[in-house]
Amino acid sequence: MPQPELDLERLVREHQAELWRYLRYLGSDAARAEDLVQETFLRVWRRPFEERNRRSTAAYLRTVARNLFVSDIRRRRSRPVFQDLDEADAAWNAHAGGDGGERWRAALTTCLETLTDRARQVLGLFYGARRSRAAVGREAGMTEHGVKTLLRRTRSKLRTCIERKLHESA
Repeated sequence: MPQPELDLERLVREHQAELWRYLRYLGSDAARAEDLVQETFLRVWRRPFEERNRRSTAAYLRTVARNLFVSDIRRRRSRPVFQDLDEADAAWNAHAGGDGGERWRAALTTCLETLTDRARQVLGLFYGARRSRAAVGREAGMTEHGVKTLLRRTRSKLRTCIERKLHESA
């Protein structure tokens, strides 16, 4: 039975992005993560749930999403990215910093702006469009090895920049 006192719209607005990132972190593809997030909120809406504070609500929602993810893996008979989901949860909690990864995301956005146009183009093609290094190379006018090297250097630069930004904001 749906809970009339639960502000589901606010709950979705506050937690949807974090849940999606969490499920992607666990290894769900983007479309399946969207479906699992929706199922998570439907489950919370249908079952008794007492909201206490943002942190405990986020933890509860992650638990529901994780259980749905595990059920989905079993139903599909696929293998999870992480063999130990408790270890994955611990890593998520350590890195998300209690804000669902928003500080990391903001730091990444800022750091992406410091990259050259070519580096942003290659990242967009490789990670956004999910093209192979060879395809990215053809489109960017580079060799496959050049793409590999640029990606490695760019990831390193982003990692350093993000760590610096997080340290500055701590």
